[in-house]
Amino acid sequence: MSNELQKIIGRIIKAPEGFLDDARVEEARKARRGFMGKALAIGAGVATSVAGEAKSTDDDAILKLPEHSKTLGKPVASTGYGTPSQWEKNLQRRESPGLTRVSQASVSFTPLQGLFGIITPSGLHFERHHQGWHDIDPSEHRLMINGLVKEERVFTMDDLMRLPSVSRIHFIECGANTGAEWGNVALPTVQYTHGMLSCSEFTGVLLSTLLEMCGYDKKQGKYILAEGADGSSMTRTISIDRAMDDVLVAWAMNGEMLRPENGYPLRLVVPGVQGVSWVKYLRRIEVGDERYDTKDETIHYIDMMPNGMHRQYTSVQECKSVITTPSGGQTLLDQGFYNITGLAWSGRGKLKRVDVSVDGGRNWRSARLETPILSKALTRFNIDWVWNGSPTILQSRAIDETGYVQPKLNQLRAVRGTKSIYHNNAIQSWKVSSNGEVSNVQVS
Repeated sequence: MSNELQKIIGRIIKAPEGFLDDARVEEARKARRGFMGKALAIGAGVATSVAGEAKSTDDDAILKLPEHSKTLGKPVASTGYGTPSQWEKNLQRRESPGLTRVSQASVSFTPLQGLFGIITPSGLHFERHHQGWHDIDPSEHRLMINGLVKEERVFTMDDLMRLPSVSRIHFIECGANTGAEWGNVALPTVQYTHGMLSCSEFTGVLLSTLLEMCGYDKKQGKYILAEGADGSSMTRTISIDRAMDDVLVAWAMNGEMLRPENGYPLRLVVPGVQGVSWVKYLRRIEVGDERYDTKDETIHYIDMMPNGMHRQYTSVQECKSVITTPSGGQTLLDQGFYNITGLAWSGRGKLKRVDVSVDGGRNWRSARLETPILSKALTRFNIDWVWNGSPTILQSRAIDETGYVQPKLNQLRAVRGTKSIYHNNAIQSWKVSSNGEVSNVQVS
């Protein structure tokens, strides 16, 4: 047992979940051009109720049997599909007000501050749609593979699900995750700074299996084009080398069929690559000899460089981490012991180490990496900390197995400038004030 655990165990007021009322939502929508920052900053600082202190052994809650210990409970299968407890209903993925003109082309954010381990519950998995989601009849859905192949084929869902399948745990992160923070502090809580991130177990057939079945051209076939069946007909280019490596054509997530908002009945899983390439409602794979240069890879999901040029095809999500507790919007009520916890990930493989600083980056300690540590998946880290009541800044810094070190904000800006939206993997800083309030700050 850590010596720190002998001290008072500190209490935290949870980050506010739904902190914008209707009037403020309308105000936020008017501030849409300020990306997400103006829309959400107006809600920062609203607190929820305080969790109770630890009780002594003469507490009635332990000495007297509660009613539920003396009566029959609900029968089995009283709900055919289980739902969360009524006491947890406030933990939800939430849309950022004012982010887009219509919700069909928007984002809902995963509440990272309220999750445990590395798996994101299917009902809290973040969403990003370009034309809204659909609940497609799987019996009518088809997947075509064409282009530079010996035999063009069309697969039904039944065809695909009878092929050899694999299950893999991987993170998916939108390329715009943390995008609002490029220029300045914009968002109050980790749900909105980093919540376009989830991690699940996906089940499906390897894309390499399908391409081999169709006899893809191994000499001329250099790329594939993945096309979705939603209203935007999302299309993305992927190199044939990656396609033949670990890409899945998946129909299941976390042990059940995909949810409709996550691509049911079929989606592409491209481990380590930004989420837009994980094409939902997958309907076609075409093998070609060059990049397809579609709309969403030439004018969108590109990096604005300091000289005004656009950098394209930067798909890999580089090594990144974030402390989820304590984090923005939370409040520390006591001096004493706290367990600092967070998530780290890399699109290039496994995490090697996560360092944590409790003094704004002057000193670092290595955190505990909790198992399993998987390639291209979230890794949970924890570290003990005793807060003495002084103002301070909390940070985490991830290092992956390639030796890549998550950069400081000024290091990233020196290369990328401040006008970008995508691929911000800078170290996140949370300021703890002397009154215990935790807020988002930027430290060079």
